[in-house]
Amino acid sequence: MSGVGGRVGHGGGGGRVARGDVDAQRARNAEAPVVEHLLQRIASLFAPYKPQITLTVILVLIAAALSVVPPLLTQRAFDQGLFPPGSGPNVPVLAEIVIVMIVLYVTSTLLGVWQTYLTATVGNKVMGAMRVRLFTHLQAMELSFFTKTKTGVIQSRLQNDVGGVAAVLTNTISSVLGNTVTVIAAFVALILLNWQLTIVAVILMPILVIAQRRVGQVRARIATKTQESLSDMTAITQETLSVSGILLSKSFNRQNTEIARYSNENDNQVYLQVRQQMSGQWFFAMVSIFLSSIPAIVYLVAGFLLGNGATDITAGTIVAFTTVQARLLFPLLGLLRVALDLQTSGALFARIFEYMDLKPAIADRPDAVTVAAHPAAGRVTFDNVVFRYADASPATRPTLGGISFDIEPGQFAAFVGPSGAGKTTISYLIPRFYEASAGRVLFGGVDVRGLRQESLVAHLGIVSQETYLFHATIADNLRYAKPEATLVELEAAARLANIHDRIMSFHGGYDTVVGERGYRLSGGEKQRIAIARVLLKNPAVLILDEATSALDSISERVVQSALDTAARGRTTIAIAHRLSTVVAADVIFVIDDGLIVERGTHAELLGAGGVYSTLYSEQVSASSF
Repeated sequence: MSGVGGRVGHGGGGGRVARGDVDAQRARNAEAPVVEHLLQRIASLFAPYKPQITLTVILVLIAAALSVVPPLLTQRAFDQGLFPPGSGPNVPVLAEIVIVMIVLYVTSTLLGVWQTYLTATVGNKVMGAMRVRLFTHLQAMELSFFTKTKTGVIQSRLQNDVGGVAAVLTNTISSVLGNTVTVIAAFVALILLNWQLTIVAVILMPILVIAQRRVGQVRARIATKTQESLSDMTAITQETLSVSGILLSKSFNRQNTEIARYSNENDNQVYLQVRQQMSGQWFFAMVSIFLSSIPAIVYLVAGFLLGNGATDITAGTIVAFTTVQARLLFPLLGLLRVALDLQTSGALFARIFEYMDLKPAIADRPDAVTVAAHPAAGRVTFDNVVFRYADASPATRPTLGGISFDIEPGQFAAFVGPSGAGKTTISYLIPRFYEASAGRVLFGGVDVRGLRQESLVAHLGIVSQETYLFHATIADNLRYAKPEATLVELEAAARLANIHDRIMSFHGGYDTVVGERGYRLSGGEKQRIAIARVLLKNPAVLILDEATSALDSISERVVQSALDTAARGRTTIAIAHRLSTVVAADVIFVIDDGLIVERGTHAELLGAGGVYSTLYSEQVSASSF
């Protein structure tokens, strides 16, 4: 089985290590999880392709068996066609043999093409199905899974491990069958031709096998270092050539430093590549000498046997024998990796199934219902809700310590308080991105755990501080909320978000590509596009998670105006750091240490002289400087 991609980069896990690194690959395989009924689960993946697999096995066996027939025909061509006893060349017999040989060559080639097509088709279809299944399953995982798992590890499962499976399926099975049949058939053919010469042909092979293993170990160490160097180069490229990296290096005039880092690692890579290529030259030189010397030794031994009265050795025997012997070595060496390849394939499948067996912590109940389409769908209620992160110490206080509130349909409610008080957690509990540890979260009077999450989220619109835009056009980013939206609908939403005129000022209008993460746009422009995207969705409840906290005062006013427009006619829940953005709220909840310590309107809270009043006074004083 060929190697897959190379060594997993930093933060990754799984996949195959550098080809030939037997010890490292075995260590990687040992790290694979234990999965029950692994063989049965692997077999089930191939169930839809039994006819193709059966046909592939038959083709492999036929092709491997046919590969040793031409040398036997070569013997006949010499002994009965070119140099028949007592006469000149027998052209008719020779022509028949040549025609048969050509037919065999053509047949073997066509069978090989057919076999390659079948194995490639089955292997890649199974790989593609597994990749989609794994990606689909990951989409169902809860938010906390992604906050606890490195992105590189997830990418490794999707790319390296699943990609490795394709290589296993397309190469290992056919390689094992083909090499086994070739080796057995070649040995049988050699013995049938002459058993004495067979001993001469195979006596040196163990030496080459040992040499191959030793050379493989040396090349493995160099190959592993080469892959590590490639990973370092990739990391440097990702760090320095991303938009953020370029801005950082230019801001500090460190371009030359980054060039030097890349150049040094590139020099190391060149050195390792040269070493890797040269490390195997002695082995291949030995193989070349061996393959070149064996025929000569066979000739010498044949001459000795003929001189001692042997009658079963002819010129055709010698030519056929050396032809078969030359085809024996590399299939034999290929079989040495069979056990490791099979172990590696099992490890790859185990790592994939480990992720597929993960159970989402948040899932729809069997009796879950859709959100009813009536005015009460905009009501949000927390009933003595307690929340503690799964990995939090039991000794620490919960993020939310038992809070209760009721937000009526169409009401504008704001949550304010110090950083870390639990405000954003409230916004995550409403769409069930996290599950309440105790108490109830109700939407439209129904416990969210009894609602279909897809239906629940369809009634919610979320605008966060960190706006995410795809590297696509403005229209594509807007249609993420409503794929079938017309240009008229896009423009209407953009006008409500105060961004239409700005979009039309771009050369491409709505077809303008925003760049990676929207870097071609300002912070305020990105936020307004995000607002337009939510307006296109037209949700019953709008959740604003500090949507203006990262903006300057001018952009904040423009975005706040768009938010005010978006909030009309729908329930709005604002998580706010800047209190000036929520002074018009119908109700303000002050959160501190996971508890609601105050609630009321802006005027009522100022008059109470509590936490809200203190926070507001501090912000007013700070803004006056």
